[in-house]
Amino acid sequence: MLEELTEKLERALKKVTGQGKLTETNISDTLRDIRRVLLDADVNYKVAKQFIEDVKQKALGQEVLTSVTPGQLITKIIYDELVKLLGSTGFELSVNPSGLTSIMLIGLQGCGKTTFSAKLAKYLKNKRRNVLLVAADVYRPAAISQLKILGSQIDVPVFSIDNSKDPVTIASESIKFAKENGLNTVIIDTAGRLHVDNDMMNEAAAIKTKINPTETLFVVDSMTGQDAVNSAKAFHEKVDFDGVVATKMDGDARGGCILSIRAVVDRPVKFTSLGEKLDSIEIFYPDRLASRILGKGDIVSLVEKAQAQFDEKEAEDLEKKFLANKFDFDDFLKQIKMIKKMGSLKSLLSMIPGVSSAVKNADVDDKQLVKVESIIQSMTKVERSNPRILNGSRRKRIARGSGNSIQDVNRLIKQFDEMQKMVKMLNSKSGKQGLMNLKNIKYN
Repeated sequence: MLEELTEKLERALKKVTGQGKLTETNISDTLRDIRRVLLDADVNYKVAKQFIEDVKQKALGQEVLTSVTPGQLITKIIYDELVKLLGSTGFELSVNPSGLTSIMLIGLQGCGKTTFSAKLAKYLKNKRRNVLLVAADVYRPAAISQLKILGSQIDVPVFSIDNSKDPVTIASESIKFAKENGLNTVIIDTAGRLHVDNDMMNEAAAIKTKINPTETLFVVDSMTGQDAVNSAKAFHEKVDFDGVVATKMDGDARGGCILSIRAVVDRPVKFTSLGEKLDSIEIFYPDRLASRILGKGDIVSLVEKAQAQFDEKEAEDLEKKFLANKFDFDDFLKQIKMIKKMGSLKSLLSMIPGVSSAVKNADVDDKQLVKVESIIQSMTKVERSNPRILNGSRRKRIARGSGNSIQDVNRLIKQFDEMQKMVKMLNSKSGKQGLMNLKNIKYN
């Protein structure tokens, strides 16, 4: 996410990293480079200009403490201003706890509204909401079919009216249908166009007037840069939306859209969408994105992703197996499946502080996990629970059955053996004492 912007900012900040103190000269030189970086990232010109001015005013009045380098200080100031620019705090979706919640999605064609509507439905369903998806895009070919397919994948009903060309009627009738069938959340996927036009604006405004939605969200393709900001401004003037959703954040996004949009329309970004998988949706937190942009990772989001896949009983069982040196290939397979659900390996690694810049050009291949899965799944139940019996003939059979080489199988078994040795060492008296010492360290 925003790798190019991160890399360029890191290079710009190197100018003051080795300086003994902050001066007007080195601040100006650094900020000139940062301003260029922001404009290259397609940040709105006025937004970039104000951002640089705010950072400059803060930096000129700061004294560098003996324990802080000029590079650290200017990075902290830029971080604070980025958080401020992005909205300071995260904004939760407005949900009616007792009555019906209706959410209307608007935006240009191709911005990812239909896919995001299914992602949002799954997200809210996981929060125990009874969701109804509404196919109100009557113009795009196969839009209704696409939504029905997505709805079936997450087991959420989809409301549509055959042969109807009136999105206002479809939206209105969906509200009645939801109330009659005990559904408390309605997500309306409206039509888009390839460009902003009056017919689309008037139609969106008419739907909003008719159903008075709890939330109106503007969905924007983050890869479209300044055009996204211009369309957001046009939609906001006509429809007055409540928040923004930035999609395709895992693509080759330069970052300007998400840095500009809050300042231009004064509406918060509420969600980001990072891929095609229906669970690749994140609540937007300005401080976390600012940290990622500056190459500092996002450990909080990483922990939250892990917790979302975390099963407390399984974790307790796993701990007992570790302590008894009984961790086997079945347990290993469970951990791999959990990691796969959290997202791509590269995106997970980029959230770890200090690792994000190191992996930006690395060839981190998720197919390696698939390879490991196929090898383990080609083992018999006895072989998984007792890896010591994996002799040469068994390994050849596993290699053939999984479609991998004997070297791949040997490599996995060797890595597994090394991991078991490490677990055994940690369970030894000296290993346990070392862990106890680590637990007793106090951080001030």
